[in-house]
Amino acid sequence: MNNQILIIYENEILYDILYEIAEQIKFSILKLNKKNLSNINSFKNRSFLLITKNKIPNFSNQIILDKLPLNIFKFVEKLNIEFLRDEFNKQSNIKIGNYTLDLNSREMIGPKGKLKLTEKEINSITYLFKLRKPVKIQELQLNVWGYQSDLETHTVETHIYRLRKKILKKFNDTQFIKSTPNGYHIN
Repeated sequence: MNNQILIIYENEILYDILYEIAEQIKFSILKLNKKNLSNINSFKNRSFLLITKNKIPNFSNQIILDKLPLNIFKFVEKLNIEFLRDEFNKQSNIKIGNYTLDLNSREMIGPKGKLKLTEKEINSITYLFKLRKPVKIQELQLNVWGYQSDLETHTVETHIYRLRKKILKKFNDTQFIKSTPNGYHIN
C-alpha cells in the first residue's frame, strides 16, 4: 500500500463499499465525521483526497459526491486520476521563500503576480535552490548549460543578470539571487 489516503467524510455506506474492495485499490481508506474532522490537519503533508457530500471550506483536494448512484469502478478510476494529478502538481511546484516556482507552466508566482520564465531560467533557479550554497559560474555553466569550463563565455553571467532584472521589475526584489565572491545563490 502506498502513501495515498482516501478520507470519506460522513458517508458510512461508501466507506463500507470501498473497504470491501480495499485489496483491489491502491490507497488507504479512512472515515471521518463532524466530531473528528479536525484530525484532517494531520494529513496536510500527505497525499489525500476528501470525499464529501457538501464542500468543506479550506480544502482544495476534495471530491463532492452530489450525484448518486455511481458506478464504483468508474469512481475508483476517477480517484486514481485525482491522486495522480495531486502528485503531479506537488512535484511541479517548488516553494522558494515568498515565491512558488511552477515547473509546468514555467512561471514564478509571487505576491505581485506571475512572471514567465525560460527553461534555462527555471533550471538555473532550481539548481541554485537545491544546492543551497553559493555556486560558481563554471559549475552553472557545466551543469545547467552543458558547456565545458575551459570555454571563455559570459552566458551564465548574462542570463543571471537578465533573470535578476526580470525579478526586480516584476517583484521589486533585489535579494532573490545574490552574487558573492563564492558564486550565485538563492537568498
